[in-house]
Amino acid sequence: MISEELQNLLLKYCEPEDALLQHIDRETHLKVLLPRMLSGHYQGRVLSLLSKMNSPKRILEVGTYTGYATLCLAEGLSEGGLIYTLDINAELEDMVRGNFAKSPLDDKIRYIIGDAQQSLKTLSDETFDLVFIDADKKNNGTYYDLIFDQVRPGGIIIVDNVLWSGKILSNAQDQDTKNISNFNDRVAADQRVEKLILPVRDGLLIIRKK
Repeated sequence: MISEELQNLLLKYCEPEDALLQHIDRETHLKVLLPRMLSGHYQGRVLSLLSKMNSPKRILEVGTYTGYATLCLAEGLSEGGLIYTLDINAELEDMVRGNFAKSPLDDKIRYIIGDAQQSLKTLSDETFDLVFIDADKKNNGTYYDLIFDQVRPGGIIIVDNVLWSGKILSNAQDQDTKNISNFNDRVAADQRVEKLILPVRDGLLIIRKK
């Protein structure tokens, strides 16, 4: 959505990636399909800073992929905090667990493989301070509904890819674009929350529960 020149400038003025995140980025691009799904350096620093500003005790991530965003979000956990990260892709499990094992934050991560809607039922007793939704876009609204009551007042929900490579501006008629646009409209009309879209990478919808 932005020029390469501006992207390089943004990277110049943000915090650097650590060696593990650099490794995950490189290995994802070398070995995994659709590496553009990775949050990457700049978005990772945005997620890290939002988490640190929130100091969450409990984080929920829907969509782990290769674990890059998980580690960025976990950087902000308060003492004794945990992040639950849910993903359906068992083929990446060994790689992801290996990535987490290299991190000093490993003991704060609960990685759950399976259908997210079913996995969420096992977490019904938790209250979340921060939620990051970055999974199958057609179910953004479903995940939003499932977790909303478990987010504390003042808690934050972040939803990725809400600009969908700019397609929501072009009146594109494919189903993915319609789903994302409809979800954005729904959140915009939700009086229970405050919201804005940050034009970071593919768009981060930041939602604060009143």
